[in-house]
Amino acid sequence: MRSAADYQESVLDVARLIPPAFVLTYGDIAELLECGGPRQVGAAMSRSGSAAPWWRVIRAGGLPPRGLAGEAHPHYAAEGTPLRASGSGRGQDGDYAVDLRSARWAPSAEELGELTRIRERLRGPSETDTAPTLA
Repeated sequence: MRSAADYQESVLDVARLIPPAFVLTYGDIAELLECGGPRQVGAAMSRSGSAAPWWRVIRAGGLPPRGLAGEAHPHYAAEGTPLRASGSGRGQDGDYAVDLRSARWAPSAEELGELTRIRERLRGPSETDTAPTLA
């Protein structure tokens, strides 16, 4: 893997691919990148500010990013993202969650190709690609 900055940029590139009204979880992005985990993706997203549609990357239970339920809700409403009552009882999370069954993004074949390019760029050149050739 390359640097933390490369990882962050790859996470943001995946987030930018998610269409309006759809979402991925932090763990989904880690799986697509085949690198890191939900916490690493969350850390990368938290450092990005508004460089990507952050509201489309959510927690595993469908809850919006921690502490951002109020800011995320208008985005979900504008995009038509399916929501459900959360019953979480946590004021900072709001009283709703994204309906993951309906809103989880399933990339098309073309989008999967782009995800593969992002993943390969993150991995960087393999050792065999950088080995000197003998003449």
